[in-house]
Amino acid sequence: MGKLSETLALAQQRSRDAGLPYAGLLTPREAWDLLQAAPGARLVDVRTRAEWDWVGRVPGAVELEWMLYPGNEPNPHFLAQLQRQVDPEALVMFLCRSGVRSNNAATLAAGHGYTNAYNILEGFEGDKDAHGHRGKLGGWRFAGLPWIQG
Repeated sequence: MGKLSETLALAQQRSRDAGLPYAGLLTPREAWDLLQAAPGARLVDVRTRAEWDWVGRVPGAVELEWMLYPGNEPNPHFLAQLQRQVDPEALVMFLCRSGVRSNNAATLAAGHGYTNAYNILEGFEGDKDAHGHRGKLGGWRFAGLPWIQG
């Protein structure tokens, strides 16, 4: 079994163990490796426009707000936007700040024909530390993966 297959099998086992309706759970490093190795793989960043502008972006990611900024209401067009921009046959990985919104997006996608939908654990910024700050306990940036500011 190759590295790509091993990574997917591990992610799928995590999802089964957690009883999730989508294909798998990936660490940020695994997601980056798959993005590089799997032809047609897509990363969908579901954070808000404010987060992309002020916190940072993942180069090449499809950016679709799960919650609209500034009102913080659900994006009623999320599924239609996803369907326009990402092939349902693609390996699609969802990313948010900490892994919660991306879990919801992966669940929605899986329920609408995206059989290769994955959630990226820890998100872009990771969990909060004892002082309520993010960025020191995991996440895309903490792992040293590519991102740009503003």
